[in-house]
Amino acid sequence: MPGFKALIASGHNICALVTQPDRVNPRKVVHPHPLKEYAIEQGIAVLQPDSINDPESVKKLQALRPDVVMVAAYGQILSAEVINIATKGTYNLHGSLLPRHRGASPIQCAIWKGDKKTGVTVFRIEPKIDAGPMIVKQETDILPDDTSGTLHDRLAIVGADAVLEALRLIESGKDTPLPQDASLVTKSPKITKKQGEIDWNQTPSQIDCHLRAMQPWPKPYSFLHHKVRETERIIILKVTQPAESAGHENKKPGQIIEAGGDSLVVQTAAGPIRIELMQKAGKKVVTVQEYLRGNVLTTEDYFGPEL
Repeated sequence: MPGFKALIASGHNICALVTQPDRVNPRKVVHPHPLKEYAIEQGIAVLQPDSINDPESVKKLQALRPDVVMVAAYGQILSAEVINIATKGTYNLHGSLLPRHRGASPIQCAIWKGDKKTGVTVFRIEPKIDAGPMIVKQETDILPDDTSGTLHDRLAIVGADAVLEALRLIESGKDTPLPQDASLVTKSPKITKKQGEIDWNQTPSQIDCHLRAMQPWPKPYSFLHHKVRETERIIILKVTQPAESAGHENKKPGQIIEAGGDSLVVQTAAGPIRIELMQKAGKKVVTVQEYLRGNVLTTEDYFGPEL
């Protein structure tokens, strides 16, 4: 949304917005795309083809005669016929510093892999995914408490500036496309629900990165196995590294080291980690102190995969 609003405010002639079809939930309630609603308010034509590449969609796009097509998180692969419609090129705004993190989950993977910086890249689209020459890159720091949600929102603002800069360069003929270095390519495939599961065989730093990368979706989780009651599926939203805890040398990753008061410390592959925020399935997010008021844990309980 920030990028689209910035385009409108910049005075460029936007001939149409092309976005995904409206979503219909199981109760047959239609949920219009928010960009569509905003475009209509601004008097901008909206196209919502099921497939951007079918002949009818291509004809409609050709009739618009665009100079530039700018793509952001569209979710469909464009055919060569669609890519070649714009006289000055079709470009994509990607949420990473290419060629790092090509693919569907660049924001999540930047946090998950422990990157200290990320950013956005505007590149000219070619048939190979995310591989075209770059014309604008803008950086931002990844903050220690960033989740994929907070980083996404900040990159949306950075991306708006990058799109306007790209259009300025294209319009003035001063864009100098820079090929991507194939030796630096990393991939960021689509995230699955299963990837939210916490691996306690990692280091505290790796677990922290994973937790932040999996928010707001699919949410990081583990199964809490109790000695005296049924296993619980627990969403764990925040961890910190505590001062060294005694008596954990013989604990396996996932086993509880300390549990009481406001402290819940768990063993990892490389020392202890303190859980700060957690959530039972279907319940509200609580601090560890709030959880422990109503749930007694012992050092015989442990976190791990579902059995």
